[in-house]
Amino acid sequence: MKLQTFRIAIFASGEGTNAEAIIRYFQKQHPNVIFSIWTNNAGSGVIKRAKVLSIPIYIFTNEELTQPGFLERFSDWKPDLIVLAGFLRKIPEKMIRQYPSKILNIHPALLPKYGGKGMYGMNIHQAVKLNGEKETGITIHLVDEEYDHGKILFQEKTAITPEMTADDICREVRKIELTWYPIIIEQYLQSITKVY
Repeated sequence: MKLQTFRIAIFASGEGTNAEAIIRYFQKQHPNVIFSIWTNNAGSGVIKRAKVLSIPIYIFTNEELTQPGFLERFSDWKPDLIVLAGFLRKIPEKMIRQYPSKILNIHPALLPKYGGKGMYGMNIHQAVKLNGEKETGITIHLVDEEYDHGKILFQEKTAITPEMTADDICREVRKIELTWYPIIIEQYLQSITKVY
């Protein structure tokens, strides 16, 4: 079923592989959904990907993120949903209060394990390897005032074998991120609105 027209703001700090997967999925399944990219990294790969996909890009500094003027500027875009895709800053509480249950994040571990400040990217995969875990995966959750704490919407697991390196684990987790994040976003939008 086709979704109504939504405006989704994607926040990303890195290469933008998740952002690209989400946008391409929606362009194929729901071409009426409108995207924008918001990044705090002027040299990030997500900017190049957004340009290829003809998605508007908004660049800001970490300092600007916490200023009242940023939230006003962001709100002018009239987002229906905020999606964090490798965004490495904490979302200000004022933004969380303004968009309750409207901010989604993906975490490359099975929360509540390996969550919290400093737990991102390879830090997580190295910790998972060091602790001899037999499985890891992804968690897609709503964002609240605490790091990696909000209501869990979805988890998917992947097995870890003893010979796997942290890089191997990262690659396996990335595969399930790229597969599932767009689908769970779509399902979440369907759950909060009528489809036609």
